[in-house]
Amino acid sequence: MPTPPPTGPLCTRDSLAKELRALGVRPGETLLAHTSMRALGWVSGGAVAVVQALLDALGPDGTLVVPAQSGENSDPAQWRNPPVPEEWWPRLRASLPAYDPLTTPTLGVGVVPEAVRTWPGARRSAHPQTSFAALGPAAATLTAGHARDCRLGERSPLARLEKAGARVLLLGAGFASCTAFHLAEYRIPGPDEENSFAVMTSQGRRWRTVRERSISDEGFAELGEAYEKEGGVVRGFVGGAVTRLFPVADAVAHAERWLARNRPRPA
Repeated sequence: MPTPPPTGPLCTRDSLAKELRALGVRPGETLLAHTSMRALGWVSGGAVAVVQALLDALGPDGTLVVPAQSGENSDPAQWRNPPVPEEWWPRLRASLPAYDPLTTPTLGVGVVPEAVRTWPGARRSAHPQTSFAALGPAAATLTAGHARDCRLGERSPLARLEKAGARVLLLGAGFASCTAFHLAEYRIPGPDEENSFAVMTSQGRRWRTVRERSISDEGFAELGEAYEKEGGVVRGFVGGAVTRLFPVADAVAHAERWLARNRPRPA
């Protein structure tokens, strides 16, 4: 079968930057970007062009932040896609590579975060599973101090982004991808759980288990729809992608109220 022709629209670095500015992205601000390359259309230059366009729109004083998750560094007993035989679990726990901010690839967040992670001058936070990568003047400050027992809470870059007045950019991504909502989970009653991963210590590679808040993106799409109805979201198109822009702080405050009403309270 012949390869089908590409579908548009055709996007370039310049066209994307122009449309980001028209949407309301401001020079000098800090953006937490969630992206879908497929939603944009045909991008000349791929993920590199998207990162360049974002940096162009932000200017030299702006900072770009993306989720750089690496969830495969986890307890194989919890793997579901696919599950692995139980007899493998001890060997996997002993052999999974320890998290390294410089070399551990992203997983499940798309090609743009991987481009940011490997960009010259990028900084990356220290959590073995839910790190963030950043480019720009505030990158080091925003990614510092990410505690191993706080995936997406008060000692994660999310809280720093909230305090810094950052905004979320959903570039073709839906509200289900909005990591900022997780910060609200840490601020309402909820269950805790054990979480395990491989890390480097002063004694070398070690398998560590911590206890922290259980998190889930269940209901985030509905949460986001309710938030958008309140009128705090700027919505438009960048390339072929429905794109949303809104403050981290406002989104987290809404999520706290919505989750408190719509999620069952722990027994």
